[in-house]
Amino acid sequence: MILERKSSVKASNQQKENPLLRIIPLGGLSEVGKNMLVIELNEEMLVIDCGQMFPEEDMLGIDMVLPDFSYVRENQDKLKGIILTHGHEDHAGALPYLLKDIRAPVYGTKLTLGLIEPKLDEHKVKKPKLQEITAGTKRKIGSFLIDFIPVAHSIPAGVALAIETKVGIIVHSGDFKIDQTPIDGRLTDVSAFAKYAERTLVLLSDSTNAENSGYTLSEKTVGSVLEEIFAAAKGRIIVACFASHIHRIQQIMDAAVRQRRKVAVCGRSMLRNIEISGKLNYLHLPKRALVDLTKIDKLKDDQVLILTTGSQGEPLSALTRMATGNHKHVDIRPGDTVVVSAKPVPGNEKSVTRVIDLLFRKGADVYYKSISEVHVSGHAAQEELKMLINLIKPTFFVPIHGEFRHLKYHAQLARSLGISDKNIFVMENGQVLEISNNQARLNGKVHAAATFVDGLGVGDIGSIVLRDRQVLAQDGICVVIVAIDVQEGKIVSGPDIISRGFVYAPESSKLFKEAKSIVNKALTPEVERHVSDWSILRGVIRSSLRSFFYERIKRRPMILPVIVEL
Repeated sequence: MILERKSSVKASNQQKENPLLRIIPLGGLSEVGKNMLVIELNEEMLVIDCGQMFPEEDMLGIDMVLPDFSYVRENQDKLKGIILTHGHEDHAGALPYLLKDIRAPVYGTKLTLGLIEPKLDEHKVKKPKLQEITAGTKRKIGSFLIDFIPVAHSIPAGVALAIETKVGIIVHSGDFKIDQTPIDGRLTDVSAFAKYAERTLVLLSDSTNAENSGYTLSEKTVGSVLEEIFAAAKGRIIVACFASHIHRIQQIMDAAVRQRRKVAVCGRSMLRNIEISGKLNYLHLPKRALVDLTKIDKLKDDQVLILTTGSQGEPLSALTRMATGNHKHVDIRPGDTVVVSAKPVPGNEKSVTRVIDLLFRKGADVYYKSISEVHVSGHAAQEELKMLINLIKPTFFVPIHGEFRHLKYHAQLARSLGISDKNIFVMENGQVLEISNNQARLNGKVHAAATFVDGLGVGDIGSIVLRDRQVLAQDGICVVIVAIDVQEGKIVSGPDIISRGFVYAPESSKLFKEAKSIVNKALTPEVERHVSDWSILRGVIRSSLRSFFYERIKRRPMILPVIVEL
């Protein structure tokens, strides 16, 4: 026992002398969305952001994609806090799912916490300590001293983080751009970043627009484009944007008021965010400018602007239902002007295009990013990214937030500015970056697979189920029914074949007759001796039909043998 105690004391002293910093992304790398990062220092841990992601096209039936929380669950005794850099869904939308299992204080600005609070209520999550932080101030969380730096983005009250640790300073950019004329007048605080020049150990920087040259346009440029479109519109105006894009919503409402139009809000998340942002003084609109959606028919068409969700072509969103004629209160008609004031998130391009086509078919004039500057990004382009790297001059550089090509482009920018190749780490979700004594290395991986939400199920759909859904969607299913008499040890009925989504049965009777014959030939006396072992029977049926169908019609339906015991 004494030896154990000495060993423990020695290990503790080594930790004090050579503390080990670990940086572990759990989401947001090689993808757009579900941003989540863990920072560990010995026995303490911080989580930065906890976002969700839109499902990709091949994720059939999936409603939402979350990070894998298993590493945080396994180490929750170390967790000192969860910091949200801003209120966008790809940074905060998964928080209610994490807090169902984990108790930890949550830190964010007033607006960020205001947007997340009703989500926690909706998910019936016991509220954690919601700790409001103010940009431009510092806060001690465990042994971490964090400076919250104001940054301009497409939502108010976003922050970057400068995290002081015993090993060195980590700067996390959050989502940012260097907008000289932001809607709320809140600039990215370049001077605050400059305080950490040549003192920063690691810079973690947003890579979303790393392949875009120059500078990202100011959000204000969208306002003047919207003003022109609204002034030319003769009928109703319908504008779709993200419900969390508060700056864009402000500009849409301002332009509507100047054109003497009433604003009707459509979409639950849009209504909720407008109400919260108004209460917290981040959104300003004369009350007389708002009108209930159910009363717009009492107004002339040129007096109406409808602000709606659905800019990503989501099947059940308000804009999609309007375009398909399934909305309770609004149906698109000739003379309407529709503005899709957003860029499709990767994976949503086809959905957005489909909705735009439907809107044109209905006779609307449609404006969208490809043909008009109705959207600008909230993320820094190459010159702004280079400015941040040059300001900070970090020892190590890690590009975050973006698909793999974005991370690679950002790494190239850092290399062009003089950062050594061995000090740049293009990481994957789950990889562990360890830093100690001013040395950094990638050392192992933690589990960081995606977690799928399907209806009320969270994490119960895995890659095998998704693969089965893809097979069903592509080639359909064949159910083969065989009845057996276990006591007699023989097959007494069948096979009967039922198909769905494979071929049209009435027109393929010859194919199915041949298929039955193939199964009968495969069920030899040798196989019949093993009728009590259903796995053998199923295997014989599957293999015989799989090769037959592929040989005949080059399709691979899912083959589901059903054994009935008489």
